[in-house]
Formats: sequence, structure tokens, C-alpha cells
Amino acid sequence: MDDITSLSGPAPQINSLPDISIDCLVFGLDNGRLNVLLAQHRDGIRQGQWALPGGHIGALEDLDNAASRILQDVTGAQDLFLEQLRAFGRADRFPGGRVITIAYYALVKQEEYKLAAGGPASQVKWWDIHDVPELVYDHGEIFAHGLKSLRHKVRHEPIGFNLLPEKFTLLQLQELYESILGVSLDKPNFRRKMMNMKLLFDCNEKQQNVAHRAAALYRFDQSVYSALAEQGFSFEV
Repeated sequence: MDDITSLSGPAPQINSLPDISIDCLVFGLDNGRLNVLLAQHRDGIRQGQWALPGGHIGALEDLDNAASRILQDVTGAQDLFLEQLRAFGRADRFPGGRVITIAYYALVKQEEYKLAAGGPASQVKWWDIHDVPELVYDHGEIFAHGLKSLRHKVRHEPIGFNLLPEKFTLLQLQELYESILGVSLDKPNFRRKMMNMKLLFDCNEKQQNVAHRAAALYRFDQSVYSALAEQGFSFEV
């Protein structure tokens, strides 16, 4: 029987297993502006440079638990719902060794989280998505992919409501989608589309203590969306 290496060339060199890390892409909303949470390296060859909050996984840690633990260690943010985005494993993505990273992302209301730098971070800060500094390693690629995925997902699932207060105006809702999508939306068309989906519950309340004409307040009805989704309902902005 022929040796398979004679047909396919020399057997590949078997190296040690790659290290695995986690990087967290956290988006937040502040006054209609979409931001991303970044951490500044405190030490090492990347000292002073900005990165996505991240770290290495413990030998016995589950991925989801590791993501929550790392984010809390680096930024102080607790109890975030993190969803796995995808793996990034380009061979040269990390200097000095092979590291594969699992990227997670979250959408949060900024005001609900008090940040405190820890672990390898000298400071943590919200950055406007249009003013993000140069990031270490391939974190710019991860950020770009995550933003692209968010923009696609927010058009087809009502995840944007995670960034709004429980009660909101139609203007706040439109500003949310404009900030995420990076476009200007036609006001009458946007409002008509949202109201026709019947996912908004009229609170029969208006804004309080505002300098302009008080607008009506609405809330998102998750139970209605869940029922419609089971019937094959398509949410599209």
C-alpha cells in the first residue's frame, strides 16, 4: 500500500495547540449616538493602545462564562447579555504565537453600566463608532465585521429596542435606527412602517418636562413580536 505522504507531499509539521482568547464588542447608545466600548492596554508591547475588551479563557471555563468574566474584569460591566459573533483565526493575527479569538457582542443602555478599568486595562471608554482610534491586532477587523452584522440584524430583528428606555418616542426610535444604520430615514415612511407592524404599544402618556411639544410615549411589545414570529412574521426596517 502506498504511503499517503508520497502522494500528497511531506506531512505537515504538527505544532502545539493554539491559544484561545475572547474579545467583546459592546455597543451602547447615548443621546442618539452609537458608541463602542474600548479598553486601553496598561502594559506590554501595546501599552497605551486601544483594543476591544478581551482576555484568555481558563482551562476549565465555558466560553459564555469566560466572556462574562473577562468583560467584568476589564471594564467592571456586569450582567450583560453577550451573544457569540464568530471566531477570528488568521495565523498572523497575534505576534509571538498562534491565538484564535472568539468574538462576542452586546447591545446595552450606556447609562445602566458604571465602568471601572481592571485587569490589563489602564482605562475604559465609550467611543463614537465614527471616531474609533486605530485598534491593536485585528480588532479593527472584528469591529468592522461586528458593526456590519449589527446593521444587518437590526433591519430584520427588533434588537434595537434593547438600546431604548422602556418608554420612548417615535423620534427616539427613528434616531436609534439612523445611528445604527448610518443613514437618514424618511420620517413618515419610517413611522408608518413601525405602526403597521403593530409591535408598539401606546402608553397613553406624553413626555414630561421638555422644552418642545411633548410627544407620545410607546413601548415595544415583546409578546406580540414572539407570537408573530412563530407565524412567520418578517420584521424589516
